[in-house]
This record gives sequence, structure tokens and C-alpha cells, in this order.
Amino acid sequence: MFRKAALLFLTLLFVGTAFCQNKRIPYGRNDSVGKFYDVRGIKMYTEVYGTGKPLLMIHGNGQNMGAFGGNVPYFAKKYQVILADSRAHGRTKDDRDSLSFEMMADDFDALLTAMHIDSCYVLGWSDGGINAIVLAMRHPDKVIKFASTGANLWPDSTGLIPSYWKGEQKDYANWQKKMPLTTARDKNAYKIFMLDLLQPNIKLSALHTIKCPALIIGGDHDLIPVPHTVQIAQNIPKSYLWIVPNSGHGTLQEHRDEFNTIVDNFFEKAFKKR
Repeated sequence: MFRKAALLFLTLLFVGTAFCQNKRIPYGRNDSVGKFYDVRGIKMYTEVYGTGKPLLMIHGNGQNMGAFGGNVPYFAKKYQVILADSRAHGRTKDDRDSLSFEMMADDFDALLTAMHIDSCYVLGWSDGGINAIVLAMRHPDKVIKFASTGANLWPDSTGLIPSYWKGEQKDYANWQKKMPLTTARDKNAYKIFMLDLLQPNIKLSALHTIKCPALIIGGDHDLIPVPHTVQIAQNIPKSYLWIVPNSGHGTLQEHRDEFNTIVDNFFEKAFKKR
């Protein structure tokens, strides 16, 4: 979503501060540690930081792994943090026409296999939060626990705040005026936009199949309506819900220190069934 990407950009200003404070590590462009893996017909770009239990971080629509610049230093002290640019994002190129959350979740499953990682913790933001949910549904053995912030299950005015949903319809009309698209950049951007315009399409009943513990997070004035976030948590058997006060879509950046601590505690502590 272009509008989501624009809002994400504002929250990513926090990354600039973290970038300066943490030895100026260029997450997403750190060639000293960056590596490409052959995954399901694409070359997926990854960077790994720290040692310990593996933790996969999945970024949002139109972004790249740099979205987690303010979170990696904290988690890398005790986890093996795996950053990856999703299909058609960042340095992971994909010139095909189609894109889906199921396709992306299968990519992450294959990436973990290629890295010889049997299972891991997962932290996903926005589209990455959707990917975390779908990964736990499609590849349950790969996910120990996951935290998902700013995810929605369907692309309408109940899964997104109405003003944002209406804005997407305007963006779609603007795209149609540009047709046919001629540049590879525009074609890729349109594919990413259409991903969130038409997807995801996850039934609440499908969440009942998730076996691992989940922490479902949303801001109290997120792009995702609070009732929708509550629905997600209510339909995952082993779930916690955290609605972050005074927060928009960028919970992990707007409340970075608290977010890092709470997610870490969730990963570390034994789950107590509600």
C-alpha cells in the first residue's frame, strides 16, 4: 500500500536515530554480513546479527529489513536475529506478476530450511505481521512463538480504518490512469500495492489451526481498527493481546524500548493459557 508505506516512512524516522546510536550499521545495505539465498526461484537477501535462539523479523509493505533498525541492537544481544527482504521488496527482486501472502510465507519457510534452521521465533510488522500469521498456519513446525503487530485479516473497511480504506480506492484509481505500466519499477510497485488492496483473505476460523503461542499487537489509533485486532487474538487458541496506548501503526518504533522488552518477555517466558 502506498498510503501505508507513507505512514510507515514517518515511523521509520526513528530508525535514523537508532542508526546513529548503534555504530551506524546500515541494515539492509550491510554488505559485510549480507547474503543471498536461492529460495523458490528468487534470490532472497538476508542479514544476520547476534547469536542465540533464532528470531526472524519480517517487515511491512513497500519497506525492507531496515524497518527494524531500532529493534535489532536489543534483540541481537540474546538472539540470532535474521533479517530478510521479502519477495519483491528491498534487494530481493522478483519480476513475476503475482504476489501473495501465502507465497511469501512459503518463501520464509524455504529460507529457514536453506539456513538449516528447524524453528524460530518470529516478529512481524504490518504486512510482516500478516506473514507471521500465515507462516504459523502453513508451516507450524517452523514457528516456536510469534509476535504480530499491525496485521489485518481482510482488506475492507472493517480490517482497515475506513478513511485509510477509502484512500486506497483513490490510489487504485490513480494507478489505472497510468496504465499500461512500462517500467520495471512501476510494475513492481503496482504489484506490491495490489497485494494489500486485494489481500489478505483469512477467515477467523482458519486462525484456530495455529498451534504456537502468539502475541497480537496493535496501536490504539492504528491503521487496523482495535476491534479487528481483538478478533485476531480471540481466535488464536494460545494468544496474548496488547493494545499499545498512544500509538499508531508503528508500535515497534513509537514505543521502541517498551515494545522490545514486552516482546522479549513473551518469547522468553512460559505461556500460561488464558
